Amino acid sequence: MTNGISLRHITIVLKQPKYVGNIGSAARCAKNMGIERVVVAGEEHYDEAQMKQMATHCAADVVDGIRYFDTIDEALAGARYVVGTTARAGRSQLRQSVVDPRRMAEALIDVSKTNEVAIVFGPEDRGLTNHDLRYCDLVVTIPTADRMRSINLSHAVMIICYELLMASGVRPTSFTPRLAARGEMEKMYRHLEEVLLKIDFINTQNPAHSMIGVRRFFSRVQFTAKDVKIVRGICRQVENCMEKATKDLTSTGGDRK
Repeated sequence: MTNGISLRHITIVLKQPKYVGNIGSAARCAKNMGIERVVVAGEEHYDEAQMKQMATHCAADVVDGIRYFDTIDEALAGARYVVGTTARAGRSQLRQSVVDPRRMAEALIDVSKTNEVAIVFGPEDRGLTNHDLRYCDLVVTIPTADRMRSINLSHAVMIICYELLMASGVRPTSFTPRLAARGEMEKMYRHLEEVLLKIDFINTQNPAHSMIGVRRFFSRVQFTAKDVKIVRGICRQVENCMEKATKDLTSTGGDRK
């Protein structure tokens, strides 16, 4: 048993969505965050092809698995814990005690382990009614700037599902590049030393000692094979420029005008 939210017990419920594309987009957002169960409540029949167009092939299986119910009562019948989403505060007690998405996710950690949880989103134009919120054990609202409170349905689904994913204990793995081999690094340092000697940047009497500081400077970066090639390419270019300058001086007899 995990220490975070059990995403397999989470279902996204869309009540009477007005735009079929939003269903597909919501399905994609849910799958992005590891949630693959979507329910649609409403008597309207939606074009599956349009849904899949917005869901893309990546979430086509989520669209195929959508369950449809005529009413919100039927859609929530199997849920043991219901979370309602709202963008509007109000005088009703149902809208006065709301939490933000992060607190919602924290509240679901224990509940979701052994209970089916439904996260309900209302129609795009008016959201959930007070009657709908009566079914809810918890009400959540997404904080927004005062000048723009409206959030697209699929965007709201993404924000809520993101917090659920984070509370599940899943963390993105950081990319670790393949580092340059020690032999490649030593060839780079020898090449660099040769160039720095030519331009009198390091002490010619004890170059190895002077290179200690250079090595320490470069050791702050985790070099890949490509990085080594870039440094050696710069060294070669410096050498080429120095050779060209020497030839130019030789051809003019060393005179400068």
